[in-house]
Amino acid sequence: FSAQRLTRSQSLALTSHQNSERTRRHHGPRTARQPRMLLLFALLAGAAAAAFLVFKFATADGDFTLLSCGRPRRDKVDGKVVWITGASRGIGEVLSMQFASLGAKLILSARNKEELERVKRNIISKHPDSKVEVLPMDLSSDEESLKEVVHSAESLFSSAGIDYMMHNAAFERPKRGALEETEEGLKATFHVNVFGTITLTRLLAPFMLDRGMGHFVVMSSAAGKVPTPGQALYSASKHALNGYFASLRSELCTKGIKVTVVCPGPIETPVSSGATSSSQRHSSEKRVSVERCAELTIIAATHGLKEAWISYQQPVLAVMYVVQYMPTIGCWLMDKVGAKRVDAAAKKGNAYSWNLLFGGKKSA
Repeated sequence: FSAQRLTRSQSLALTSHQNSERTRRHHGPRTARQPRMLLLFALLAGAAAAAFLVFKFATADGDFTLLSCGRPRRDKVDGKVVWITGASRGIGEVLSMQFASLGAKLILSARNKEELERVKRNIISKHPDSKVEVLPMDLSSDEESLKEVVHSAESLFSSAGIDYMMHNAAFERPKRGALEETEEGLKATFHVNVFGTITLTRLLAPFMLDRGMGHFVVMSSAAGKVPTPGQALYSASKHALNGYFASLRSELCTKGIKVTVVCPGPIETPVSSGATSSSQRHSSEKRVSVERCAELTIIAATHGLKEAWISYQQPVLAVMYVVQYMPTIGCWLMDKVGAKRVDAAAKKGNAYSWNLLFGGKKSA
């Protein structure tokens, strides 16, 4: 009986083993194919994602953080007081119009009062409920004069105080070699782009600190992030702004004060659109429109970004990434295009062309 029982147990074990073997043979190839299919799917998904990122990078007009923010936040500016320097034309004028559309109360400043009044009329004609004040000023003035302007600005709108200080004014600069700059150009550039802007900030900041809130938005430049052959003084002034306001942000961030530094590349302003040479027209085709620049600036401000880059990839934004994250290669690139860019600017050519890097000729 025991032997018979053992034989029956062995028979059952053998049958179970045979069934398992048949199951393994039947499902084995399918099971082996599954990891390979999953790997293939993962590779295809990764390739698609990489292609999408390359496409977005190649067609982007701003850095990825900025573009991921979406639209301007109306809740951050509706009813707030926004003071804009350089508001009589260009980016400043368009910023004024777009802030008005979001419900902001505006203080417009520039040297030309008549132009400021024109901008005000245009704003009110499109946004009749807008509250707009004109406050002429010259950033190259002495500190006492700027102090009076700050007190005047703080007293407007029933002494509501400044919520956003848009540092947009800048000195117009011709492109020329670093050694060709004059003392007059040096002083004019730094008086407006650096000294006046910093002085205005020093005078206004105490009012913001008393309220425990305020936001400085600085229109710097891509020239403040990378070396800019042919615009050495302008680049130096923007590097100075970047350094000052980045330090200020770190000092005051725990006291309710925010700082956003915006670094645009070539912008299609009315001045640049009036260019007559074919090279300049070709260059302007790659410029971000002034309306888009203003929109992205407001997006950066209302989303509280610390820094934002605005430009197309061809090639300014790409170079900014290289200089930021691979400085040795970035310096090599700048050395390669430096003399060519100065020569192109002197001939009123395209100073923002890949040909400066890959072309064999000295000028674009």
